Parts: sequence; C-alpha cells; structure tokens
Amino acid sequence: MRRRLVPAALLLPFALLLTACGGNSSAQTGADIDGKGSVTLDVGDQKGGSEAILRAAGELENLHYTIKWSTFTSGPPLLEAVNAKAVDIGGVGNTPPVFAAGAGSKITVVAAWHGTSKGDAILVPNGSELTGPRQLKGRSVAVAQGSSAHYQLVASLEAAGLSLADVQVKYLQPADALAAFTSGKVDAWAVWDPYTSQVLQAGQGRVLTTGDGVTNGLSFQVAAPAALKDPEKAAAIKDYLARLRRATAWVHDHQEEWAKVWAKDTGLPYEVALASVKRTNSTRVAVAVDKPLVASEQRIADTFTELRLIPGKVDFAAFTDPRYNGGLPPSTTAAKD
Repeated sequence: MRRRLVPAALLLPFALLLTACGGNSSAQTGADIDGKGSVTLDVGDQKGGSEAILRAAGELENLHYTIKWSTFTSGPPLLEAVNAKAVDIGGVGNTPPVFAAGAGSKITVVAAWHGTSKGDAILVPNGSELTGPRQLKGRSVAVAQGSSAHYQLVASLEAAGLSLADVQVKYLQPADALAAFTSGKVDAWAVWDPYTSQVLQAGQGRVLTTGDGVTNGLSFQVAAPAALKDPEKAAAIKDYLARLRRATAWVHDHQEEWAKVWAKDTGLPYEVALASVKRTNSTRVAVAVDKPLVASEQRIADTFTELRLIPGKVDFAAFTDPRYNGGLPPSTTAAKD
C-alpha cells in the first residue's frame, strides 16, 4: 500500500503537541485531577503533553492537591498565562522562555530536561539536489518564527558558515509550512518532531541536517514567581515536578506503550508517534537548572537580540530558580540513547 502524507488540514491538531511552536493561541480548560487537600495547582499543558505522560505512567494517583489543567496550542501563549498568573506552572521548549524573558514577563524556569536534537531537522524533498546546509544559500526555507526550529536554523546555518540573511526565510506555521513544502513552494523546512517523523514516515522528504550538536536539546517547566512565593503551592510544585521526572523516565522503558497513548490523545498515526518517541521523546533526562544551562540559553537570547527579534539584552539567569534541583545531574548530562 502506498503511504500518503496526511493533508495539511489534518495536521492542525499537531500544533497542540509541542511548545516549540509559535503563534497566538488561547487556552482552554481541561479535565481536573482531584486530590486531597485545599491547594489547587493550575498547570499549563499541551495536547498529549504532561497530563498524558503522568496519567500513562500512573503518576496522578494519591495527590495531596488538585491539578487544574489548561491546554494551550504552543509555548508563547502558555507563558503569557504564567505571566498573567492564570497558570502556576507549565512546560515549554528551549526558545519560548527566551522571548518571554525578552518581553520582561514574570516567569521562572524551575526544572529542565535534556534530550537529543535529532528530531529538530531541516528537511528537503526527496528529489532535492541539496546535500548539505551550506547549499541552502539563496534558497527558501520555511520556519515558525520564534520557535526552537528558528534557532536551529540559525545555528545550523552558522555551523555551515552562513547567516540567516543568506537564505530566503518564509515564516510559516507548521500546517502552512507542510503545504508549502509538499507543493514545492519552498526548498526546505526547519521543523521539529513529530512533524519530522511525519514527513519521513510518509516518504515525502529527507533530512538535510539536524540540530544534534548545534542546539542544546533542553525543555523546561516554567513557574509563576507568585506561585513560588506561596509555601503551599511551592510544595505542590515540588511534588508535581518529582512525578513528572519519574513519568518522563518511564517513557524510556515503555516506548511502545507511550506511543499508543500519545497517538490516541493527539490523533497522530501510531507509526509516526512511535518514530517520534524513539527519535526524541524517550531521550530526555531530568537535569539541573545550573550555570551551563543558563549560559546555553543566554547564547540563544543573544542570538535573537543580534537578529533584532528581541528588543534588548536579556539576563536569562534572572529568570531561573534552582531550588528544585536536588541531586539532579548537570544540564550537560548526555541524553539517553
């Protein structure tokens, strides 16, 4: 049977999956998880995200607080909710906190995970004559502005001796970028998993280069400073992060089981979900919010400042809090195989 790429319109729900995506999206309240006690932790999530992992790993049992979930389509609006104190904590990728910090938002990075960047890729059609990122000079590349893919594109070009000015950047959200990519309107597409796995599994493209070795592979849980100042909520956040770390570790040893849950929750084809899990999701290791992490994120911030996409200098350290590090390994710890 010949495999077909899912039409762009059917990929719209995929924008709910990961925090790397940019765009303006509002939140909608999801189902609450009731526990014992009077504390309610407002958690920002994305479809098939933290709540799904916690539930699949059995980590939503015996809570001493209530979790109220709000679902967002991407990291930027989630962090807007954190800034507005509508959400106490939520998960995002490595780039949205940089832009939020640049906007002076009241956010605090309190937990981190390190995974591979193999799912962050620059894709080209199968028939493309391009064989390396240096050949992108003068070519058109689709990317979501302000996303982790945006930084991956910048870093990959720099590693090849090019700059963003050397390519024709087409700022497109994933569904539109997919349509442009498959119709030949752009020469390449800088994107992240599960979109990478979607294209590869459908046989509609190949990897020109990945973010492996050029981007930091970090993802974060970001809290509202007001929640961290509340002793009861701070204690709930500590417990929540411990559960999330265990659940993330569970994925590594239960890849097929998690892929089934993820596919059901998001509408992803199982084969795409499993490929994404193996390439990206199962590689994540909980790490400390430490000085190397801050330095790595600072480089991203400085890059976007130089590109004039962030209005001024960002002191990323001022937007971090290491109180929940415990005995976690350093942020430079290698991702899982």
